[in-house]
Amino acid sequence: MNLLVINLDKGIFSPVSHSLARLKEYSQLVDKIFVIVWTKKKEQAIVFGDKLFIYPTNSCCRLGYYFDSFRIAKKILAEQKIDLIFTQDPFETGLAGWRIAKKNKIKLQLQIHTDFLNPLFARESPANKFRVWLGKFLIRRADVFRVVSARIKKSLIAQKINPEKIFVLPIFVDVERFNTASIKTNLKQKYPQFNFIILMAARLSPEKNIGLAIEAMAGIIKKYPKAGLVIVGSGPEENNLKLKIARLASRAERDNLKLRDNIVLEPWTDDLISYLKSADLFLLTSNYEGWGMVVAEAAAAGCPIVMTDVGCAGELVVNNESGLVVPPGNKTALITALSRSLADESLRKKFKVNALEAAKKMPTKRQYLADYRKSWE
Repeated sequence: MNLLVINLDKGIFSPVSHSLARLKEYSQLVDKIFVIVWTKKKEQAIVFGDKLFIYPTNSCCRLGYYFDSFRIAKKILAEQKIDLIFTQDPFETGLAGWRIAKKNKIKLQLQIHTDFLNPLFARESPANKFRVWLGKFLIRRADVFRVVSARIKKSLIAQKINPEKIFVLPIFVDVERFNTASIKTNLKQKYPQFNFIILMAARLSPEKNIGLAIEAMAGIIKKYPKAGLVIVGSGPEENNLKLKIARLASRAERDNLKLRDNIVLEPWTDDLISYLKSADLFLLTSNYEGWGMVVAEAAAAGCPIVMTDVGCAGELVVNNESGLVVPPGNKTALITALSRSLADESLRKKFKVNALEAAKKMPTKRQYLADYRKSWE
């Protein structure tokens, strides 16, 4: 079996990239994989043995990604028989993959990593509204789908997609590694001023709705003045979040509360395992998610979870069994859930045990790769 992949991840060209490592693993499952990566920077093509071939588009602009994909694909197809094309998303790369697949009569698999049929996705921006239209157009023309959650599968079925065409395969998490790793950076020692640490780890982008967590903290510290929120990540919302903290802190100071001292913004860390294992609670406040890999990592690390009803909620994290799940955007429900978690240590222990048990049921690396190949077959 030979695969052609349309990919957005420019990090593939780094020798230490996790994406590159995954592609090397995938290449061992088939005869050959040819990967077209959308890039503007001038990168060199990469060849690993006789199984993995990676081609940058080195395009002049975003529109060039499409035409350069067709150009590179034409050269590949002139020399190789391709059995399946799969794309990284059901949007821009999906459109390029569909055109190539249609012209050459090749089967097409769309990878869907985000819950784009969630109404909140379209409301976020005009670009997302267009992506919803494009995604709906393409899902009716693809042959098979790999989605990361049962939630997305349900959304596709609602669009009258045949369930037999949909393979649910979450992003792989090495549960054993997260469960057994030792703590290198202890948040309790790093922030001794807090007697309870709530951790968030995410790209600081609008859909993560981290502002909701900041608003909730303004309510939490009234009863728990030594509770701390540690936000790890970077992204386009960073300055807006800092302004929000400053604005809410000014209001809190009128009530003799120092919200500014209770919230810490940190850049991304390569030692997230330590953070998850030394925090008291992990919090996710996204408006939508495909799966929520960091939630699965928190479960594997034994960190109790409070999250909005997105992604793996209802699968990995079941409300009142392996965590607390609240409606997206509901500040009152979030404050209630956080307060309940802070007040009840036995509840947190229950969530910790049950979430870890749920995480252990996720596929091992061997099962994961076997399921991936099955989705291609």
